[in-house]
Amino acid sequence: MDAHQKHDTHADHAMHAGHSPGGSDAPGGHESHGGHGGHQGHGDHGDPGGHEAHGAHGGHGGHQGHGDHVARFRRLFWIMLVLAVPVVAFSPMFAMLLGYPLPDALWVTWISPVLGTVMYLWGGSPFLTGAVSELRSRAPGMMLLVATAITVAFVASWGASLGILHHELDFWWELALLIVIMLLGHWLEMRSLAQTTSALDSLAALLPDEAERVEGDAVVTVAPADLGVGDVVVVRPGGRVPADGTITQGRAQVDESMITGESRPVERGEGDQVVAGTVATDSGLRVRVTATGEQTALAGIQRLVADAQASTSRAQRLADRAAAWLFWFAVSAAVLTAIVWTAIGLPGDAVVRTITVLVIACPHALGLAIPLVVSIATERAARAGVLVKDRLALETMRTVDAVLFDKTGTLTAGAPAVTAVSAADGFEDDEVLALAAAAETDSEHPLARAIVTAAQERALRVPPAHDFSSSPAVGVTARVQERTVRVGGPALLADEQAGELDAAQPWHDEGATVLHVVVDGAVAGALRLSDAVRPESHDAVAALRARGIEIVMITGDAEPVAAAVAGELGIERWFAGVRPEDKADAVASLQREGRRVAMVGDGVNDAPALAQADVGLAIGAGTDVAIGSAGVILAGSDPRAVLSVIELSHASYRKMRQNLWWAAGYNLLSVPLAAGVLAPIGFVLPMSVGAILMSVSTIVVALNAQLLRRIDLTPVTLAADAAQTRETVTESARL
Repeated sequence: MDAHQKHDTHADHAMHAGHSPGGSDAPGGHESHGGHGGHQGHGDHGDPGGHEAHGAHGGHGGHQGHGDHVARFRRLFWIMLVLAVPVVAFSPMFAMLLGYPLPDALWVTWISPVLGTVMYLWGGSPFLTGAVSELRSRAPGMMLLVATAITVAFVASWGASLGILHHELDFWWELALLIVIMLLGHWLEMRSLAQTTSALDSLAALLPDEAERVEGDAVVTVAPADLGVGDVVVVRPGGRVPADGTITQGRAQVDESMITGESRPVERGEGDQVVAGTVATDSGLRVRVTATGEQTALAGIQRLVADAQASTSRAQRLADRAAAWLFWFAVSAAVLTAIVWTAIGLPGDAVVRTITVLVIACPHALGLAIPLVVSIATERAARAGVLVKDRLALETMRTVDAVLFDKTGTLTAGAPAVTAVSAADGFEDDEVLALAAAAETDSEHPLARAIVTAAQERALRVPPAHDFSSSPAVGVTARVQERTVRVGGPALLADEQAGELDAAQPWHDEGATVLHVVVDGAVAGALRLSDAVRPESHDAVAALRARGIEIVMITGDAEPVAAAVAGELGIERWFAGVRPEDKADAVASLQREGRRVAMVGDGVNDAPALAQADVGLAIGAGTDVAIGSAGVILAGSDPRAVLSVIELSHASYRKMRQNLWWAAGYNLLSVPLAAGVLAPIGFVLPMSVGAILMSVSTIVVALNAQLLRRIDLTPVTLAADAAQTRETVTESARL
């Protein structure tokens, strides 16, 4: 049987005929489409992936799970905010700055020191432990910068409260505000970074919870983990294959889309290989197990996803690099300040100036520069139907110069649809479609549903049918308006000793499924069924190309199918017939060409490629595992949403850079002034002015981040803007 025949067989109706390969063990008399669900509880599968440690984020030491840290920083923020109010209000230095008197009582002087100490030890603990981790890894970053500032402020403030140091070094209010603002920033950051590692759980969920093993004349229910090589298992209609194996009895249309990406069920019979996790859509099978556990193809995909996720999690964050630079800048400035003031014979001023430099060197704005932008960006993205799971993916999207689209379910609808009808002499197209829909009304097969849906979309009157029957590998038969109507593939034509219509051959060449409609023994027409291209895909491809981005398509389908879709969309480069493990290799091959690759997919077979790509984008209508492997999720099925991600990436990156420069600018200005660089001309930065600069910097960063709310991320608008730009460029070229 050639490739076209294998795809064209319309054996999906066998279940109504009661043909079952397994006898009572594998009843085949009912169409079952429940095999795709029913996995409500997979607690037994565990969590093979776990939640990755947060060590990849530049020294956020001790981070064990994003979800735990969201709750931790949120709780600490609110508690510290409450404690900060009396600390700041009763701080002598803060009262002096604002010009209000404090009660003349002994207990007043100890409110800030006592509560400030609680804030330092409790609220500052995440930063202190993170600083230790950064020191051990010799990678100074934000944690060490914050820890340095709050520790110096804590020690200096106690020195001032006890009268050991100058009263200007009372930094209790600065310590409290610094801890609160940094906790707020890290809470927002952890919330934006919080992501589920559900990909591996979803892969495990493809396996059935139970398997039916044949033991003599009996069938025993066991766990898939208890199966061994050589066991024979029963796979019932609509059920999932529990392990890789070879079919020993039966024939069925097997849905392998979640593994191979093939958009149509593939007929499998005795001697054919089947893979764990695939679904026997119509008839029962008996399968001899050839691989279990870690040796299955599904486990191989799990390993690929886990490896790729681990390899992409080591990227350094921009804010950490900025914090590292500022740390060394602050330390150098403090050392230089101490040396110079001591050298000129003012050791007292040297202590005051050095401590001031170290405290003021940790700008509150830097702690909010990135988290605020990310928080607003993810909110705006969500309103546009884009869910950002990985901030690094959003940041990277602006650099992408190649987008690799999976065909099935991404550029196409992912389900069969009637794309053409050809009527024989004496029949009309609509008449042929209506008769086919009538015969298929009682079938639940995807091809049958596509035919019925096509008739409904054309508002055709579908006559009633009776005496429905189906035959394995042949098709369906029904009585419609006192005529015998049959719908099926090549086996049906052979049974009727009839030939194909001339229109069928080009459809075969394009890789489409071809069904013929036979009325009273004569061929009335033919139907072309294929995975229809989404209307939005044309705009998405054109708009991305207008941005100078190369469009590449990848699919598990055969070359003719891929070529037909690529030709329709104007895609010049594609990969066809690609196996799951090779999809990640295809991404890697593009990366070896020096390209930054974004992968857009929706299937389990896309998961390794989504994780391997510089940016993985999952169509939200796709599988859980694809969503779990991607950094960005497109909540709808519109491929134009890729434009929204690119636009948001550019806009948010601009705001990040602006905020970082503004926060760093505060340091570049205030640290030298606090060190006394202008002391020769009589100016030394007072603490009050430093506090004002600190507050202004934080306010500017916050307001600048709010400007992100003004961008329009609607895919339709962005596609239209791209089309208008393209027309303008074309018109300019003509002139």
